[in-house]
Amino acid sequence: MPVSSVCRRTLTAVVLAAAPLGAQQWLHPDTVGRTNQSMFRVLDQWPAPNETRAANGKPGPKYWQQRVDYAIRVALDTTAHTVTGSERVTYHNNAPDALGYLWFQLDQNIDNPDVSEAMIGAPALPKNISARQLEFISARLDTKGYTISRVQLVSKSGQKTTAQYVLQGTQMKVQLSTPLATGGTQDVEIDWSYVMPESFASRNGRGAREKLTDGWEYLAAQWFPRAAVYDDVNGWQNDQFYGQGEFYLNFGNYDVSITVPHNHIVQSTGVLQNPADVLTPTQRERLAKAFTSESQVFIITKDEANTPVTRPAGTQPFTWRFKAENVRDFSWASSAGFIWDAAGFRYTPTSKPIEMHSLYPREALGVWDSLSTRAIAQTMRTYGRMAFEYPYPKASNIHGIVGGMEYPMIAFCGARPPANANATVLKNVGYSLVSVTIHEVGHNWFPMIVASDERKWTWMDEGINSFLEGLAEMEFDAAWPKARLPLVANNIVFYMKNPDQVPLMTESDLIHRGFGPNGYTKPASGLYILREQVLGPANFDQAFREYSQAWMFKHPQPADFFRSLMQASGDNLNWFWRGWFYSTHANDQGLGPVETQSADSMGMSARGRFYNRVTIENKGGLVMPSIVEFTYTDGTKERVRLPVSIWRLNEKKFEYGRFSQKEVASVELDPDNVLADINRDNNKWSKPAAGAIP
Repeated sequence: MPVSSVCRRTLTAVVLAAAPLGAQQWLHPDTVGRTNQSMFRVLDQWPAPNETRAANGKPGPKYWQQRVDYAIRVALDTTAHTVTGSERVTYHNNAPDALGYLWFQLDQNIDNPDVSEAMIGAPALPKNISARQLEFISARLDTKGYTISRVQLVSKSGQKTTAQYVLQGTQMKVQLSTPLATGGTQDVEIDWSYVMPESFASRNGRGAREKLTDGWEYLAAQWFPRAAVYDDVNGWQNDQFYGQGEFYLNFGNYDVSITVPHNHIVQSTGVLQNPADVLTPTQRERLAKAFTSESQVFIITKDEANTPVTRPAGTQPFTWRFKAENVRDFSWASSAGFIWDAAGFRYTPTSKPIEMHSLYPREALGVWDSLSTRAIAQTMRTYGRMAFEYPYPKASNIHGIVGGMEYPMIAFCGARPPANANATVLKNVGYSLVSVTIHEVGHNWFPMIVASDERKWTWMDEGINSFLEGLAEMEFDAAWPKARLPLVANNIVFYMKNPDQVPLMTESDLIHRGFGPNGYTKPASGLYILREQVLGPANFDQAFREYSQAWMFKHPQPADFFRSLMQASGDNLNWFWRGWFYSTHANDQGLGPVETQSADSMGMSARGRFYNRVTIENKGGLVMPSIVEFTYTDGTKERVRLPVSIWRLNEKKFEYGRFSQKEVASVELDPDNVLADINRDNNKWSKPAAGAIP
C-alpha cells in the first residue's frame, strides 16, 4: 500500500511539523566544489534521451536493432565427445550505419589456454595444490576450444568466397568484401568443432558432459559461433568472455538439425519438426495427452529409460530437427538415459497450451519427478502476471551437471538428491530444485525476451529475475523459508556491511568478489523494498509491467529501466537509484532523543494528552523511508510510515512529532526488519524506569 494511504489510516492524532532550521545537511557534501550533493538531485550518469531511447524509458520512434537468423547442422560424437557443426548465418543490418565487418562470439575459446584471456591472465597456482585440483587444471589445459575449419561469405547469387577473418580470444572478426548497407543482408557460412568438456574441465561451467548410470549426458550451451550485438549504445559489443559476464545476443529465427546416436533422446530450444521420425507412436500419444492439463504424464518412465522401447526400430543415428522463432539463442541436451514427463499450461481455458517438459536421469528421482514440472507452471503464473504472458510454445527443464543455466525455452538445473536420502534431505533438495527451476525458467522473461546486456549489467537480468523468483516461491508455498528467499531485506545486510563491495552499476566482469549478492540478492531485495515500502505493490506492479512489455524482444539499458519505473509510478526515485544502485552506502537509521510533554502545557489538550517528539538519526549513507512503531504503557501499538521525503532538507536528522492519548512506553524503528538496516542496536528506545537515571 502506498505510504500516504498507510499514514492516513494509521495516524490517530494530529501531527505538526515545524520548519527545519539551520544549514542544509547532506550525507555526502562536496566541501571543495560546493556543488549540489543532495541524494535527491537529478542523476547525471544517464545518457540524454534521444529518438532511439526516449525520456519516458521506452524505445524511441527511431529505435532499431539487428536481426540474425541461423540454419545449423550439428552432429554429436559420443566416443570422442565432439560437437561438429556447420551454420549459415543471415545477418540483417537494420542500423543506420554501413558495416565493413561482422563480429562473432566464440565462447568455447574461454577454455583454450593459448588465446583465452581468462586463462592467460589467471593468478599463479598456489604452492600447495591437491591431486584433485591438479586434475582440474590439467583437464583445462588440454582443452582447445573451437577449431574453425571454414569461414565463407555467400553472395546473393549463392557464390561462396573465403572470408578474411581474425581470431581474437573469444571473438572473431569477419571482414566483408563490400560494406553491408542499411537494410541489407549478408550470409556467412562457418564450419567448426570442439570437444565438449566434462564439467570440471570447463571454465564457463555451462555446457558440459557427465557420465551417469545410463551413460553420458550432454548439455550443449554456447556451442556455435554467434553474431555479436551491434547497437545504438555500444556500437559492437565485442567484450571478451571471461565467464562471469554472460551474454548479449541478437534475436532471430533458428532451423537446427541435431544428429545423435540412435538410442539418445534430445530436447532443445524450439519446436520439434519431425516427431514421427524420432519418437515412437506411444510417446507421441502420451505427449498429446500430457498437453491437455497441468497433470504430468510420463513420456518415458523410469523403467523405460535407456531401453529399446524408447526408440523406433533400427540402429542408425537419428537427426532431430527443431525450429524456433524470434529467440536470441539456442541450446540442447542429449542422453540415452532421460526419464521424461510433460504437461500443458494455459493462461485461459481456450488458449493454446504451452508445453512443459522435464527430462532427468534416474539419479534425480525422488525430487524431479514430483516437483520440476510443477515449478515450471508456477513460473508461468507469477511471471505472466508480473511482466507478460509467456509468448513461446514450450519450456523445458533438464537435469544435469550444470547447476543452473538458462536459454530460450530450455533450462539446465542441478539439485540432485544424494543416494538413500532421508525425508529432511529430500525436502531441502526439493526447495533447491523449485528455486533453481523458477529462476532458470524465469530467465526466459529476463533476459531472453527483455534482452538486456548481461556482459555488462548482471543486475538487469539476475537481479530482476531473482526478485520475481522470490515472489513465485512465496506463491508456490506460503510457508517458504524466509532464509531461502532472495528478496528478504535482512538476507542482504551482511553484504551491505562489507566495505569491499562494489556498486550494482559495476560491469559484470569488474565485480571482484561477492558476485552473488551483488548481482542477485541486493538488486532483488532493493526492488522488493521499492515495491513494498516505497511505491506500494499496485503502483510498482503497473510500472514494472509497463517496462517489461515496452522492452519485449528489445535491448533495454539501465537508464531505460530507471526512467520507465519513475515515469509510470509517478515518483521521483533518483534517491533510490543513486543510493542502492550507484553506491555502496548502507541504511542505518537510529533513534536519538525521545521526549514527551503534556499537550495541555502547549494549550493543545484537544489533540490528545501527550505530545511526543522522536529524533531519527541517519547514520548510514542511504536515505530511506522510516517505519516508527509506538508501544504504549497499556501494551497497545501504533505504526507510522514516514516517506523518504522527510530527509529532503536535512539528510542526517529528522525530528518527528505526534499527539497521542496514551503514554509512550517504547519506540522502535523498522520493527519488521524490512529496510535492510545494518545496525539494529540503535533502533529501539524504552522509557526509563521510575527513579532510573536517564
